[in-house]
Amino acid sequence: MSADPAAASATGSQPPGSLAGITVVDLSRVLGGPYATQILGDHGARVIKLEPPQGDETRAWGPPFYRDGVAWYYAGVNRNKEVRTIDLRTDEGRAELRALLAEADVLVENFRPGTLENWGLGYEETLREEFPRLIHCSITGFGEDGPLGGMPGYDAIAQAMSGLMSVNGTPETGPTRIGMPAVDMITGLNAVNGILLALHERSVSGRGQRVESTLFDSALSVMHPHMPNLFGTGRAPGRTGNDHPNIAPYSTYATGDGDVFLAVGNDRQFRRLCERIGRPELASDARFATNADRNGHRDALRVELEAAFASYEAVALGEALMADGVPAGPILDAQQAVDHPHTRHRGMIVEMEDGYRGVASPVKLSRTPATYRIAPTGDS
Repeated sequence: MSADPAAASATGSQPPGSLAGITVVDLSRVLGGPYATQILGDHGARVIKLEPPQGDETRAWGPPFYRDGVAWYYAGVNRNKEVRTIDLRTDEGRAELRALLAEADVLVENFRPGTLENWGLGYEETLREEFPRLIHCSITGFGEDGPLGGMPGYDAIAQAMSGLMSVNGTPETGPTRIGMPAVDMITGLNAVNGILLALHERSVSGRGQRVESTLFDSALSVMHPHMPNLFGTGRAPGRTGNDHPNIAPYSTYATGDGDVFLAVGNDRQFRRLCERIGRPELASDARFATNADRNGHRDALRVELEAAFASYEAVALGEALMADGVPAGPILDAQQAVDHPHTRHRGMIVEMEDGYRGVASPVKLSRTPATYRIAPTGDS
C-alpha cells in the first residue's frame, strides 16, 4: 500500500482514528510513557496530559528549543495531547484526577512504585473499585516487587543490566550504549500493546485491569539472537561491532565514498551479490560457499568485498543490490534519512503549525489512519 504524503499533514478533514472515543489520562513524563500516549493520540484517542506545577522535566532538555523555552526533546513525544497542570500532592489535585478518571478509559503513569498508593490512589486498593472499567498502565524500571522492585529505572541502566550493552560495541570500545533510548521506546511500545490487549478484553468482560510494562523486562525481551545463542551454547555472547554473530556477510563495508550495510542471509543472495559486483567466482570459493564457511572466514571475505566495492558509490551500490534482491543499503545520517524521497513518499514527516516537525506514525491503517491534530503545546 502506498502512503499519501498528505496523510502526515495536520488537517481537520481526516476521518476519526481507530481509537476515537477512547479517553486517556496521561500522568507520565520523560519518554516511555509520553511515547506510548502519543501513539494512542495519533490514532484518535483523546489524551489529557496532566503535568505537575513544575512541568515535565524534558521541557528543559535543550537546546534545541521548539518554542517558548520548550525543548524539541519534549515536542518529539507530546503531540496530540491536551496539557493541563495538576498538583497531586493536594486534595484538590487528587479530586480533579478522580473526576477525570470517572470518564476515562485508560490511565498511564510512570511513577516510582508506591507513589500512587501514598496518595490513596493505588490500583488494587482504590482505582479498581472506584473505576472498574479503567485500564491502569504502569510503566516502571523494574516493577514493584522482587530483588530490584521499586528501584528507579533509566534507559541506559536497563541497557547495562539486561546484556544489551555487553553485545553492543567492539572488543576495543568495550560495552557501548545503543545510540538512542531504545529501551525507553520499546517499553512504550509494550505499554501500547498491553493497553490495546486490555481494551479488547474489556470489550468482552466489561472490566478493566492493570497493565505493567518495565524497562528491565523490555530490554531482556529484545536480546535476540543473543539469548537463544546463550541457551544453546552456555557461553555468554561477546561484542562483534556491526557484525552479526550468526551470519556473514552481515556488517558494514567500505565503498569508494562511504559505507554500505549488507545483510546477506542465504547462499542465493550471496551469489547475486557476487554477480552484481563482478566477482561471481567468490560464490564458489570453498571459503565462502555456505554461511558456515563465510562465518569462519569473515576477515578474508571482508578483504575481497571491500576491494570490489572500492569502485562503487555507497548509495548507488546499496540501491542496485536492493533492486537485485540482496539486502543492502547505504548508511545515511539523520538528515539524509529525512531527505530521502521514500521518507516523503511514506508520509513519515509531520508538519504542523508553529514550525513543528516530527516523525509520523509508522502504523498505516487504510480506513482510520493516524492524524495530527494538536501540536506539542508550550502551556502547562
